[in-house]
Amino acid sequence: MSRDLPPLNALRAFEAVARLDSVSRAAQELHVTHGAISRQLRVLEDAAGTALFARQGRGLVLTAAGRRLYEAADAAFAPLRSGWTELQQRSAHAPLVLGCPGSVLARWVIPRLERLSREQPELKLHLSASDSIPDAGLSGLDAALLIAQAPWPPEWQVHALAPERIGPVVSPRFAGFERVRSAPPEVLLELPLLHTASRPQAWGDWAGRAGLDAGALRLGTGFEHLYYLLEATEAGLGVAIAPEPLVAEDIAAGRLVAPWGFVATQAQWVLCASRRREDRRIAKLASWLRDALADAH
Repeated sequence: MSRDLPPLNALRAFEAVARLDSVSRAAQELHVTHGAISRQLRVLEDAAGTALFARQGRGLVLTAAGRRLYEAADAAFAPLRSGWTELQQRSAHAPLVLGCPGSVLARWVIPRLERLSREQPELKLHLSASDSIPDAGLSGLDAALLIAQAPWPPEWQVHALAPERIGPVVSPRFAGFERVRSAPPEVLLELPLLHTASRPQAWGDWAGRAGLDAGALRLGTGFEHLYYLLEATEAGLGVAIAPEPLVAEDIAAGRLVAPWGFVATQAQWVLCASRRREDRRIAKLASWLRDALADAH
């Protein structure tokens, strides 16, 4: 049965050799060996049933059949190559769509956007807030900044940024502040603790690492999002548990106090991107995020 098109890999090798007038240069452009190009040329000549190149000295020249095929191939590949270049240039100037939890966006990313713009002026972001874990295909996103725990979807390329560190925080406006700030962590067993539905295990994780009985903790008012939890904590409504980077500036400014410090959990701050899409901006953003998170400690 005859084929409507020649073997496309072989045609690509043929077009590169004819355009560059060299098997070696074609191999270099296509990132394959000299032998691989030669094999593809033989495949194409076998499929065509005629010679496409003739030897001339130490080089190759197109035969009449080869010239006709190259003209057809060039007419097909030239606009394709031009369109691909235009697409790549357009993509390089498009904003990188970054997803992250709303609390991380509001309390950590937005306050650092001016620094990011100053230190990475070529990187343009479009920020998308979502408190759900993205699907394996990262639908609608170029990358996602998460505080999460492995395993990760195999479709993701994951850049580890920093271990997650959490700890209890309380405001000087809290009615029992003076007693709490100077007491051992066991005092928390007497208090109703503020918590968030987005991290229901956070208090238990911290208590286990602090040597407390997690089952003896009493959870008080709950909030759907960490952002609201921390707003309530700053208002003096109780003691909350929080990731260190999200409260570091509040602690430095005296708005919050972390009486017992922070401990690492099994979760990490990570930047996730699809393995299918190669985007050089991702590695640069990951490096910047890693440095920014290190500054929070």
